[in-house]
Amino acid sequence: MLLKTKPADVFVDRHNGPDSGAVAEMLRVIGVESIDQLIDETVPAAIRLKKPLNLPAALTERAFLAKFKQIAGQNRLFKNYIGLGYHDTQMPAVIQRNILENPGWYTAYTPYQAEIAQGRLEALINYQTMVIDLTGLEIANASLLDEGTAAAETLHMFHSLSKKKNATRYFVSELVLPQTVDVLRTRATPLGIELVVGDHRTADLTDEALFGAILQYPAADGQVFDYTDFIRQAHDNGQFVTVATDLLALTLLTPPGEMGADACVGNSQRFGVPMGYGGPHAGFLATKDAFKRVIPGRIIGQSIDAAGNKAYRMALQTREQHIRREKATSNICTAQVLLSVLAGMYAVYHGPQRIRQFAANIHALTRTLDKALHGLGVEQTNAFYFDTLNLRLESTDLQQAVKREAEAAGLNFRYFDAVRVGISLHQNTEISDVAGIVDVFAKVLGKEVQGLVELPTEVEVTWPENFVRQSDYLTHPIFNTHHSEHEMLRYMKQLENKDLSLVHSMIALGSCTMKLNATAEMIPVTWPEIGGLHPFAPREQAQGYTEIFHDLEKWLCEVTGFDAVSLQPNSGAQGEYAGLLAIKGYHDARGDQHRNVALIPASAHGTNPASAVMAGMTVVVVKSTEDGNIDVADLKAKAGQYADKLSCLMVTYPSTHGVYEETIIDICATIHQHGGRVYMDGANMNAQVGLTSPAAIGADVCHLNLHKTFCIPHGGGGPGVGPIGVVADLAPYLSGHVLIDADGRTAGAVTSAPWGSASILPISYAYINMMGGEGLQNATKIAILNANYIKARLEEHFPVLYTGSNGRCAHEMILDCRQFKKSGIEVEDIAKRLMDYGFHAPTVSFPVAGTLMVEPTESESKEELDRFIEAMISIRQEIAEVEAGRADAKDNLLKHAPHTAAAVLVHEWTRPYTREQAVYPTEYARTFKFWPTVARIDSAYGDRNLICSCTPIEQYVDAEEQLVSTDKGPSY
Repeated sequence: MLLKTKPADVFVDRHNGPDSGAVAEMLRVIGVESIDQLIDETVPAAIRLKKPLNLPAALTERAFLAKFKQIAGQNRLFKNYIGLGYHDTQMPAVIQRNILENPGWYTAYTPYQAEIAQGRLEALINYQTMVIDLTGLEIANASLLDEGTAAAETLHMFHSLSKKKNATRYFVSELVLPQTVDVLRTRATPLGIELVVGDHRTADLTDEALFGAILQYPAADGQVFDYTDFIRQAHDNGQFVTVATDLLALTLLTPPGEMGADACVGNSQRFGVPMGYGGPHAGFLATKDAFKRVIPGRIIGQSIDAAGNKAYRMALQTREQHIRREKATSNICTAQVLLSVLAGMYAVYHGPQRIRQFAANIHALTRTLDKALHGLGVEQTNAFYFDTLNLRLESTDLQQAVKREAEAAGLNFRYFDAVRVGISLHQNTEISDVAGIVDVFAKVLGKEVQGLVELPTEVEVTWPENFVRQSDYLTHPIFNTHHSEHEMLRYMKQLENKDLSLVHSMIALGSCTMKLNATAEMIPVTWPEIGGLHPFAPREQAQGYTEIFHDLEKWLCEVTGFDAVSLQPNSGAQGEYAGLLAIKGYHDARGDQHRNVALIPASAHGTNPASAVMAGMTVVVVKSTEDGNIDVADLKAKAGQYADKLSCLMVTYPSTHGVYEETIIDICATIHQHGGRVYMDGANMNAQVGLTSPAAIGADVCHLNLHKTFCIPHGGGGPGVGPIGVVADLAPYLSGHVLIDADGRTAGAVTSAPWGSASILPISYAYINMMGGEGLQNATKIAILNANYIKARLEEHFPVLYTGSNGRCAHEMILDCRQFKKSGIEVEDIAKRLMDYGFHAPTVSFPVAGTLMVEPTESESKEELDRFIEAMISIRQEIAEVEAGRADAKDNLLKHAPHTAAAVLVHEWTRPYTREQAVYPTEYARTFKFWPTVARIDSAYGDRNLICSCTPIEQYVDAEEQLVSTDKGPSY
């Protein structure tokens, strides 16, 4: 007997769902002989790559993790006292293991189908409540991308709200975090807004051109100011005031809301989230109730379901850019859900007393350090502070001597203004650490430390009374109940059980690419070598990260065909914006500042026009043809009409309609002919990798959704990463950073951290490493195979709206459900009924109202595809019963969906179908039932009665006292 040897554990076989036998059967159903024939009939020959991807050979999981351990080991873990909005902290192990490392949480999708997302939604309500309580304001959103972009969002919001005509100036305190100022300047410049940076104590608020201001509390150098008078004067002059703040400090300090602030922004990182070399972290934005209709981002609100029970859902303007497009106030369509859940759970677990104790300990240690350094003759200039000392040394030489000695001891401080040293303490600081810091200064100064550095049992707060917080916070029972690990574990598991995620079933969302997030890809995320670095630490301490960035940029250049990549944007929307800024920078450098027209197809993702307006462009819409493609004649006419002003075309490829448009090369050439550049939205890169590329179709820049094509999990609605690739002549205009030399780039930052959400880039790094070039190409082929298999089996039941010239779809398709409306069945009814079958609905009514956009991804097996197909066919039969009059138009399975356990356990069943039909429509559902915990939610009620924080205490009812309402009939 001969034994042949070959690799037995190939990662691509783990990643792709169908095996060889399943592939053969699927090809037979589609009607082709091979995958290559299917690809030839689907992807236009003119845009196919001429050679395979030049990427490293694929590694096994074991080999990759061994290699990556060596790379990560190059990062040096110093003790960081740099501050500037990033602090060492401790994530409770029970939260790390059961949320951050739990696919039940990190593989879930954005909670657009709220009935099967009640766990995440409750966690986000907790987060909003935490932010509202600590800031002293009335409403908060469910997180933004980071502190700098949250500050920029308030700039946009208040500029749009200002009643002062021609007010184009915005005051920025010189003590605002420097990275925030950088992002503000980037966002303000395209809109013609001038930043006035100065001392808030001497600012001229009578300037009629000022529409608002932003302050930092505590300030970037650690000082604490009372801003009450400043805010009052600003209001007297018709200006809005934002205060950027630190949530932990607000457990001791008077909250900005009580000073009169209009908005409060910041970063919740120090509530248990690792620094991660800059991200991801949940930014926050709280504001007054008067601004609830214009606050950017997502807001979670409380409503009722069809049975009258409390239920959560996303409220108000959620995804408003899809409706308002270029009139939207923000291009943000994502958040940092997983990170806000972590921060909110930190508050739930620790409660107000323990969190306040963390703050008290930090302040006491800071006071102790101040006293010890004073004993050495070191001048500390902050009259009042929370956790940060501002030390002024006698010379630059002395400052540099401190730096050398500190780094030799493994300590990072902040060094600024030639002679200043900043030291910010944090939750993990011990008295021994304070003693170590004192020793550094003693050695440099050649002095002896007098006595032991000890932490006193009591420290008197010497702040003025108006600085000391008097108001209560985190008073709701949710923050005062789950303080033992056992109770916390059960609470998190209860919430997890309310949510459907990829651990239950496929989530076939078109344009969203819900593919496997392999465990081996996720493992390094929680390594200390990845999570423990401060984003502004010296770069020589981050050699491991430097290697990751370099390799990932090189590989993404190979995949896109471009010459340079920026990893900074921390969402797809930020990537769009950064790409447009690169185009704008290119035109401006050539003296073509007048080129400001962006051509955008009518079918484009709603963030496209919103991003263009934010970049200072004027949107001109290009028509679509009846078959869903770009109307080339209209595009050529408009490109010619606006030739002198043409800045760019924004295009998605394959199209948002799930088709490889064969005219794409001609389209791009037309734009170039008239002096414009082509921006390609990378939302559908999962249908390009290894087969074609943005460069191959003629694009100049594109953003890549690493949380789609490159396997970073969606996290229930975030984190996302949206790096951009560009051709060579656009590379000089990629995002830079004020504090870190990002490879010589000098353009402004679009996010707070130099490399955005650095700590989750290892996920995409792992994916590419373990797939290799051939594996990535095969994944694309299987994604196209899976989509066309679903199309072949469903098209006789649901018309497929758009296809290519050979009748093929790309990696996704649009099922037309509009014909059912005449029988009273809406596409929403189908979406809700799918929950009874154990599925999350495909994308509803985008890009065409009344349709479902289906994308299976390559990670789903034939068995799972068949289960989804059978569910859709079964639902089509249920619709046929209504069409034929055999089922009542209003009292039927679809209109009542989803069905909860409470709904079918009522004593008297009065509906015209059986309980079994309601909840066990298939044998699989009977065996592996996922129960929605609420019935269909009344969103309109929730918007009329907006509640965006935990239920008020006076209305709080213990869970054991709550009664489930009896069935109240269909929701219509």
